Amino acid sequence: MLCLRVASVNRRALVAGVALLACLLPLAMRPALADSATPLKLVVTFPPGGSTDIAARIIQPKLAEAAGRPVVIENRPGAASQLATQYVARSAPDGNTVLVSFDTHAINPIAKSKLPYDTFKDFAGVTLAVRFPLVIGASPTVPGKDLRTFLDAARQAPNKYSYASTGLGSMNHLVAEDLKRQAGVELLHVPYAGGGPAVQAVLGNVSSLTLLSYAALKGQIAAGKIKPLAVTGSQRLPDLPDVPTVAESGFPGFEAYSWIGIFAPAGTPPATVRKLTEAFQAALADPETHRKLTQAGFEVMASDGPALDRYARDQYERWNTFVKKASLKLED
Repeated sequence: MLCLRVASVNRRALVAGVALLACLLPLAMRPALADSATPLKLVVTFPPGGSTDIAARIIQPKLAEAAGRPVVIENRPGAASQLATQYVARSAPDGNTVLVSFDTHAINPIAKSKLPYDTFKDFAGVTLAVRFPLVIGASPTVPGKDLRTFLDAARQAPNKYSYASTGLGSMNHLVAEDLKRQAGVELLHVPYAGGGPAVQAVLGNVSSLTLLSYAALKGQIAAGKIKPLAVTGSQRLPDLPDVPTVAESGFPGFEAYSWIGIFAPAGTPPATVRKLTEAFQAALADPETHRKLTQAGFEVMASDGPALDRYARDQYERWNTFVKKASLKLED
């Protein structure tokens, strides 16, 4: 009888234990399921249609596959990317929100006397996704078919010609000013609030030229409405094999790139950052994604986080030195 009672008690304990485990198991699994269901938010610093947005949307589908969860893009334009950057800096460091930054990330500390975040302390690099040269695109009415010929004409007529930038302290502003000084020409600077208005200024013959990504100028170049004079990278673009680099146009060693990097908020666990890096690298290595990015004029980099942090610091140092040497005023 005693053996039967003990066996009965053990069976009841076993059944109760199984029932309890059945209740607790869904709770234990819930965080993992939430992680896979919680979207990864890519906060883009500029409006839809710009280079940063184009690159993010090309990467998005394969990134979702690599990350194993939905990926959503949220455009937060304004204040030369400060609004989006501040938003991510203040986001929870849980790996669910990352910044799709532009070259302004390294230039804003130079151009702005006060920022609502610390560029080098409030973020953890995930990957330098892509970089791309600028295309010097001119109105068809501008003299010359290449940069060298145009500059020869510009030297004879100081300030007759102008260039449209995407704002004071933007990469295309700084690159144009660097080229001006090296070429010994005087060009008027006309800042606009983005690449779209800058393109329209050239199309309307309000400005003589602009320096933008190939992705932003591709349609107008194909239509013959903007003529490419040169590219600022170290090599010619595959889609523009007859367009020389600035270095080939009489400025040996001249090289400048815009770039797009992915940053997480500071404090994100290193293991989480590594998982993000691996997901982005896998997406960027996908042949179809790589092909689309290349066709849009992007050079795939797919670095790790520390390499991006170093690159951003190097870009800051380069352009900070130039701005001081050239005594440029970057704030209104």
